[in-house]
Amino acid sequence: METLVDLLRQLDADEAVRCIVVGGNERAFAAGADIAELAAGTPVSLYMGGRIDRWDAIRNLRTPLVAAVSGFCLGGGCELAMACDLIVAAESAKFGQPEINLGVMPGAGGTQRLTRAVGKAVAMDMILSGRMLSAEEARELGLVARVVAQEAWLEGAKAVATEIAAKSPVSVRLAKESIDEAFETPLNAGIDFERRSFYLARASEDADEGLEAFTQKRKPEFRGR
Repeated sequence: METLVDLLRQLDADEAVRCIVVGGNERAFAAGADIAELAAGTPVSLYMGGRIDRWDAIRNLRTPLVAAVSGFCLGGGCELAMACDLIVAAESAKFGQPEINLGVMPGAGGTQRLTRAVGKAVAMDMILSGRMLSAEEARELGLVARVVAQEAWLEGAKAVATEIAAKSPVSVRLAKESIDEAFETPLNAGIDFERRSFYLARASEDADEGLEAFTQKRKPEFRGR
């Protein structure tokens, strides 16, 4: 977990990186926590170790994150995917928070992010019963942005990331922050945040380039300024 956050921070600091894809392998995005480690831990050792806390740094990354999910995406793995900005799932993907089966519960944002994504009723069902969602169910409920063919689980996510990376880094980051703000503030405050972000985006050189390119019927060249 620490290594993942360190790598994401390094990529986030690189101006040449405009979108990041986080993936596992074809069998699983991540199947969850190390159960043996969890069983051996105590409340104090888990608290003092702060491993889950390290993931909070993901919220502060400015570069968009795309989760490429194939196969099992469970427990902490599902929480990691939800911490990304959007999820692209293969047809085989299975999403769940099965911690209840072990006598515990989600502890890295599962009760909060899942409820915001799929609503209270489905979140209650998944977390209290251990139900898993298929890729298509997850898309219909708003947890997943796109479902792709199984063989395209990674390339499909990279294609979405390439689309995002081709846009203005300034406007992409401001838009990402504004969408996140929608879950943190009342509507009026969110509208004010969006408006200030819009003015800032319009003040960028990228906005001048994008508007000029449109009128000249050519492809814009965004430089992140």
